[in-house]
Amino acid sequence: MKRIDFFKRTVGAGLAAGAAISLGGYDKLWHSTSLSAGYDLVAIMGGKPDSMFDLGIQELGGIGTFVKKGQKVLVKPNIGWDRTPENAANTNPLLVKRIVEHCFRAGASEVYVFDHTCDNWENCYKNSGIEKTAKDTGAKIVPANSESYYQEVSIPGGKILKSAKVHHIILETDVFINVPVLKDHSSTRMTGCLKNMMGVVWDRGYWHKNDLDQCIADYATYTKKPTLNIIDYYNVMTKNGPQGVSNEDIVNMQSMIITTDWVAGDAAAAKMLGINPADINHISMAHKMGIGNMNLDSLNIQRIKI
Repeated sequence: MKRIDFFKRTVGAGLAAGAAISLGGYDKLWHSTSLSAGYDLVAIMGGKPDSMFDLGIQELGGIGTFVKKGQKVLVKPNIGWDRTPENAANTNPLLVKRIVEHCFRAGASEVYVFDHTCDNWENCYKNSGIEKTAKDTGAKIVPANSESYYQEVSIPGGKILKSAKVHHIILETDVFINVPVLKDHSSTRMTGCLKNMMGVVWDRGYWHKNDLDQCIADYATYTKKPTLNIIDYYNVMTKNGPQGVSNEDIVNMQSMIITTDWVAGDAAAAKMLGINPADINHISMAHKMGIGNMNLDSLNIQRIKI
């Protein structure tokens, strides 16, 4: 499926975008109390990361559907690589900023941002642009570079991964928002919602040595799951992932997916890369394990084109 085909069945897309802006401005989106129309997934195309999130989250009832007053929120982007935003190796900092703003407007008492990075964590946080935008909006940046930050948890639903050391901030927050960047990956063909959880555990080496795709699916059975998944594919690394080689690897797709079903989100993201979701092993495994639904034709999807 070509990426534009995913948006073909848009219902009132232009009208939806225009109405959100003209009827009182973006401020109304922070505290929307309208009931969700029952959408399993919202796909937005054609805007900047912050404006796409503004419109998309409204279709799921507003951020207040997921974040309540006084709650502690964890926002988990991909910050794994010492790369600038233009390289598309990490989540777009403008999206992270907007999510944090929404959370505070909904009444969150604290918002934390972290990732267990692959490169030097201080350089990754800084050069990705995420540290600055997160701090500018009042979020707390959490380090993840020491094993002392992690706590052993049991994963009884796992077939191979039976336990993992998970960062303590996962266990101590009320709401967990997963914000991966979509990109090519040399080991698993793509990075999305499910694979982004490799940034919350300490020992990723075990996953790589013991059927990486199955370990990704196994971890998704752990009880502390994301409340919301927001897939960033404003700029997408379509080859040479996960770090990229040059700007020729990057395609400006100007798109985003918001969903509570991370298997569905990854299935839609795979199609945006021109890949059959069934050909991504961890997506197929997670679907068969009952973690989510990869059959997009059976889902209620709202498509918005700005």
